Amino acid sequence: MSIIQPEWKIEKIEIATLTGERARSAGSNGRIGDHGKSCSVRIARITIDGETGFGSTGLLTESMAEAVVGMRLADLFDQNGKVLEPYRIPLEYPILDWLGRRQNAPVYKLIADSNRVSPLVVPCYDTSLYFDDLHLQNDRDAVALMKEEAAQGMSKGHRNFKIKVGRGGRHMPLWEGTKRDIAIIHGIAEVAGPEGRIMIDANNAYNLNLTKEVLAAAADVNLYWIEEAFHEDDALYADLKAWLRERGQSVHIADGEGLASPHLVNWAKNGLVDVLQYDIIYPGFTHWLELGAQLDQMGLRSAPHCYGNAYGIYALGHIAAAIRNFEFVEYDDITIQGMDASAYRVENGLFHVPDKAGFGLDFDEELFAGQVLANGWSR
Repeated sequence: MSIIQPEWKIEKIEIATLTGERARSAGSNGRIGDHGKSCSVRIARITIDGETGFGSTGLLTESMAEAVVGMRLADLFDQNGKVLEPYRIPLEYPILDWLGRRQNAPVYKLIADSNRVSPLVVPCYDTSLYFDDLHLQNDRDAVALMKEEAAQGMSKGHRNFKIKVGRGGRHMPLWEGTKRDIAIIHGIAEVAGPEGRIMIDANNAYNLNLTKEVLAAAADVNLYWIEEAFHEDDALYADLKAWLRERGQSVHIADGEGLASPHLVNWAKNGLVDVLQYDIIYPGFTHWLELGAQLDQMGLRSAPHCYGNAYGIYALGHIAAAIRNFEFVEYDDITIQGMDASAYRVENGLFHVPDKAGFGLDFDEELFAGQVLANGWSR
């Protein structure tokens, strides 16, 4: 980045884990059991030229921090102004936050075209609809519970919802679980109304034929995408695509989180996948700047995954400014002690990104320092 001055050096790196809670405990999904209510984020505070920046960090070791402290900030970037690969996941977020704070500009203004509207407004969806109904014996009660959870999301400003499906993959008998999935999709669609977009996510708990059964049964729903229907397979994607096309059913195929196939981008280029979902923390922000530009050129859609990392929610709002075909911020209602996100808001299905320095988050310096001593380290 041309704004980086040659004299800026990294003076200190501190690591702490901050803890918090979801607004509501999250149940099972198609693969694993209860996700619970507790959450945490591992945060790095970086000091450069006497000022600090905060950001999510992963894979940063004390030995790496020792090697980085004393380096020029400019040496962590390539000639195109992108954070170099070795420093991305460990340090890109605190570095970008620091640059935004130093420039008194939001990160999205550092990475996007200058003509973007400020403050930034991006579509979002409520991602909190897990299998919270498994203790209930009949579908009627299960649907009522899940509709109430969707209504809670509506009251908080959401209009679009992602629903976990795949109950029959592990947690219920196959057909009983699939019937409940279908009933809940219809119930939540009633809450969202005709304008609300519905996404379903099976976490690979379906197979191809089950996917078709569910999509056929939900043909009357404003279903926008099906995510991770089954483990990535180009032959099965081709079959599903052809089946949807024959039916005239406009449902996008989305995939890419977790241990996704390395072939997924090429399959998307060949028309088998519509929406790519690699995570905003791993492989990260700078990776998405590069991937999003490629997907835009091919007319493909970007919807970076973010679940369970509260910092990533807000990073999604900023990366949206640099990706033309960005779809949604995945919103998980989490409060982290010592991390103030009150400048952001959700309203009428839209995520409002503040025109505020860095990533727009304020940190309690005293609390952070205490957590560095309690569970972190400093170099």
